[in-house]
Amino acid sequence: MRRFYVGLDLGQSNDFTAIAVVEDTGEGDLHLRHLERYALGTPYPEQADRVERMMRRPELVATWTDPWEPTLKRALPVLVVDATGVGKAVVDLLKERNLRFEAVTITGGNSMGVSRGGVSVPKRDLVVALEVPFHSGDLKVAEVLADWPALKQELLSFRRKINLKTAHDSYEHWRFSDHDDLVLACALACWKCRRLRGMRIVPKAMAGWPKPRGF
Repeated sequence: MRRFYVGLDLGQSNDFTAIAVVEDTGEGDLHLRHLERYALGTPYPEQADRVERMMRRPELVATWTDPWEPTLKRALPVLVVDATGVGKAVVDLLKERNLRFEAVTITGGNSMGVSRGGVSVPKRDLVVALEVPFHSGDLKVAEVLADWPALKQELLSFRRKINLKTAHDSYEHWRFSDHDDLVLACALACWKCRRLRGMRIVPKAMAGWPKPRGF
């Protein structure tokens, strides 16, 4: 069934913080509903406030009915936060705002790990979660999104490299000057969606949000 997933990639002083909202339609498609970069230098408390406002948006509250119970059930959107490096400080700010989320530490390893503070996930697993629906055409986007051209540029500049000595692949930028914040925000949302896709949820209409189009 359908549900909304919010990915948050947290940047440092020279990197952008990016947030992405992905809707699982429940019919095999993913729709990128919202994509945003915060300006460089945005204070972390302000970033946390903006994330909180996004998570409180009524358009992102999923509702459904249980055939065995007459009451209407509700579910908040799922938030996934990059807790790598400086992200740990923002994670504490989000906790102070009573937001529920999964903290993900991005690693260069080969397997996922679980700890009391969250999970560690190989970067390649996150990128694959975005690459698969992107290349298959299952991921659709509203082309009117202001940061869509920047995301396309990030996707084009992203490359997979193979370590010939270890045969391990890694995902990084072709040039060190490139950003990957929009890619990782979308990848975090898609990764979480793949893990929870079996949940049966039907959302309310996204009134006022742009209609998605194919790539």
